[in-house]
Amino acid sequence: MTLEELVPCDSRRMQAVSEAVERVLVAAQHQDRLTVGVYESAKLMNVDPDSVVLCVLATDEEDEGDIALQIHFTLIQAFCCDNDIHILRVLGMQRLATILGEPEPGTEPRDLHCLLVTNPHTDAWKSQGLAEVAKYCTESRDRNQWVPSVCLQER
Repeated sequence: MTLEELVPCDSRRMQAVSEAVERVLVAAQHQDRLTVGVYESAKLMNVDPDSVVLCVLATDEEDEGDIALQIHFTLIQAFCCDNDIHILRVLGMQRLATILGEPEPGTEPRDLHCLLVTNPHTDAWKSQGLAEVAKYCTESRDRNQWVPSVCLQER
């Protein structure tokens, strides 16, 4: 069973959560609160896990066979669960690259497999999108789905 079969991409709820994820990631990037990359994310979670409010693990079908990536994901998921960090699996690497901005032609593409959204230690940054994503993560955990999934739709 593939991730596409598990994630109902066409439901209204999934579309709303997908759009909220996009808004959160774009806002976090503009406010310099987005950490991109598996290695960079691991470093941040080691130094300041309390600042992390959302972890996004992104894949596409071709990533399912990447054992090293799946091991990284398992370790990151365990850390997030231990530290009460909302975690979300996302399908749609191309859409993710589009909303976060493609790198300049000829430059090395960024590792978009793991993204962390951080929050300052104050309540100054409130986001309706983040609240919606957090609610979805909490509802999923209540249904014993510890790592909820959504797919980003191409527009």
